[in-house]
Amino acid sequence: MFTGLVSDVGTVLIVSGETNLRRLTIRASYDPSGIALGASIACSGPCLTAVAVEPAEGGCVFSVDAAAETLARTTVGLWRAGTRINLERSLRIGDELGGHLVTGHVDGLAEIVSRESVTEGAWGPSERFTLRAPGPLARFIAEKGSVCLDGTSLTVNGVAGDLFSVLLIPHTLQVTTWGERRAGDSLNLEVDLIARYAARLAEARGL
Repeated sequence: MFTGLVSDVGTVLIVSGETNLRRLTIRASYDPSGIALGASIACSGPCLTAVAVEPAEGGCVFSVDAAAETLARTTVGLWRAGTRINLERSLRIGDELGGHLVTGHVDGLAEIVSRESVTEGAWGPSERFTLRAPGPLARFIAEKGSVCLDGTSLTVNGVAGDLFSVLLIPHTLQVTTWGERRAGDSLNLEVDLIARYAARLAEARGL
């Protein structure tokens, strides 16, 4: 489990393998002694398993494997050497739950429709992003609810059909990959866990 609070921005160094299984080698600032083989790391949303880790200057280099399902349903298949990705280590008992419960199981891709500056403060502008959710997922997104986009926990500001908006403060723009995002980009979308199960229960009851 994760919270959607990004703790590092990693850089993809190497992508190898075929269309049904790829190994990605990623540089991060994490202490390598704290990453056990088999550990779960959220990589811009998808929960991936560390299959190798070694020390490197300023942190570590770790490798993860992405199988066919991940490559088909997320942006992982588009990653190349140099791609920057949001990283989060899995929760431990006693950790602060500052975002919302995130599983790292991506539901689909959201597309950025527009980006606009809404306020200018001493620390820079805040940015409003309007995104389009895949039709089957739009019903899980509610105003003032939570959504996870590229591994970042965000509050939904507004919803209109399959469009929804989120507001990014300067800090988030600076410490994640959101500052690089533009209209037309696709983002890994995980809908709120509670919304998904509430909808399933309603369906089971014929509501």
